[in-house]
Amino acid sequence: METLDMAEILLGAYKLADKINDSEEVERYLECKRRLQEDQEAQQIIKDFQRVKERYEEAKRFGIFHPNYHEAKEEALRFQEKLQAHPTIQAFLKAEEELDTLLHDVSTLIAQAVSDTIKVPSNDPNPVVKSGRRPCGGGA
Repeated sequence: METLDMAEILLGAYKLADKINDSEEVERYLECKRRLQEDQEAQQIIKDFQRVKERYEEAKRFGIFHPNYHEAKEEALRFQEKLQAHPTIQAFLKAEEELDTLLHDVSTLIAQAVSDTIKVPSNDPNPVVKSGRRPCGGGA
């Protein structure tokens, strides 16, 4: 078996990173990010959402025993919908998800090339296990 040269592995990793950086997904993500940063209305919605989210997080610490828990939760949900409905924010979130999928797919390919048993982390808050079912506590 041939010994791996760490410099060769790193060089290959940098070449792969360059190809990813040259991809349509990264280009679209960076363009959407730029537009989002320049969109004053979107920035105000994000700022307002952060404020509402902080209030909800504070109320959530005490749960239903907090006097404003339900009000804070409903307001946070309304703002989240407003956030996701804004076209610039929506485009950014879609581009971010597409880039995340690309990076996850590349990570999965690399991991599977090494071993079928290597786990690759995902940003998906609702991961699906190989059987197609959600892990314990996933409902259904």
